[in-house]
Amino acid sequence: MFRPYHKKIHKNIMASPILFSPFQLRGLTLQNRIVVSPMAQYSANNGIASEWHLMHIGNLAVSGVGLFITEATSINPDARVSPYCLGLWSDKHEQALANIVNFCRSHSETKLGIQLMHSGRKGSVDVPWKGQQELSTEAGGWNTLGPSAIPYPGRSAPSMMLKTDIAAVRQQYIDATKRAARIGFDLLEIHNAHGYLLHSFLSPLSNSRSDEYGGSLENRMRFPLEVFQAIRDVWPKDKPIGVRISATDWSPDGWSLEDSIQFCKKLRGLGCDYITASSGGSTNNQQIPIGPGYQLSLSEKIRNEAKIPTMGVGLITEAQQAESALVNGQADLIALGRAMLYQPRWAWQAAESLGVDSTFPPQYDRSHPSMRKRDFLKATISK
Repeated sequence: MFRPYHKKIHKNIMASPILFSPFQLRGLTLQNRIVVSPMAQYSANNGIASEWHLMHIGNLAVSGVGLFITEATSINPDARVSPYCLGLWSDKHEQALANIVNFCRSHSETKLGIQLMHSGRKGSVDVPWKGQQELSTEAGGWNTLGPSAIPYPGRSAPSMMLKTDIAAVRQQYIDATKRAARIGFDLLEIHNAHGYLLHSFLSPLSNSRSDEYGGSLENRMRFPLEVFQAIRDVWPKDKPIGVRISATDWSPDGWSLEDSIQFCKKLRGLGCDYITASSGGSTNNQQIPIGPGYQLSLSEKIRNEAKIPTMGVGLITEAQQAESALVNGQADLIALGRAMLYQPRWAWQAAESLGVDSTFPPQYDRSHPSMRKRDFLKATISK
């Protein structure tokens, strides 16, 4: 049974930090602006969520964040990055995720989102800790698809998608969306970044088609926009949909920030509720200016020019850094990935450092510094 969280009150620090203020997306209200970014776990069994996912998602669902988004979840077996990636294409996949969502709902106030994806030409590789080498069909891999037969550098060329392939993938997105809706996820995000299938249609580095899905910017945007519209049509109207994009390829001849602004305007017109502004992934020749919050300027530009809420992501590790990004209008939400894996209680520590209320499950109540001090004093007095 769900137990209401305890709130810890802090009295003498900064007034009302934005990071811990609510945020509304359609009918969904997040208790704060902290989001656990989708992070691949490479721990599924034929795409089916495992006990590792129960531990991983359950752990972060009680961490005091406003929103947890599951790792990129593939719409068919060949849409996975590796044979161990999460999927949602059968009743068994649906039931396994539903069990985890139900478990989290019984113990947590955190809202739950799902990210749907197709890996495209970057699929059929081994797990990262084994070097993410390309897998042959004999070793459990598969033939990949792309808008054109242009390989990701160092890998085999994908098969150029026919119109029938495009229609089939669109339908698979629809089917997975219906499953996600039945499970009861609060939010859906489309993975349209990092060189995966939808992004590869956008980028001239991977799309050399001469039909209505290639060539001009308008044509290269067509399939990703068709997928978005198809998903929006079957996803509940009161629930938000966001899109994670690579705002730039970081390559002179690739997808640009200005292209992204035009794309985001189109998405907003179709009913997109937010953009996660990531970047890169189309080429190994990308020139990325890595540093703290290095993608926040991309988020800010899209937010201001496309007039759509954005989620800032990328080397955001400190509470004050996250708060400053919100105060300065660089983003509306802050997503953390590796920082949250390293410190799953990041939100509690951020609340402590910013001097605001934080929420604890009662089982962990005594871990809060004020409670530890209280318990120490009570123990001392009782002696």
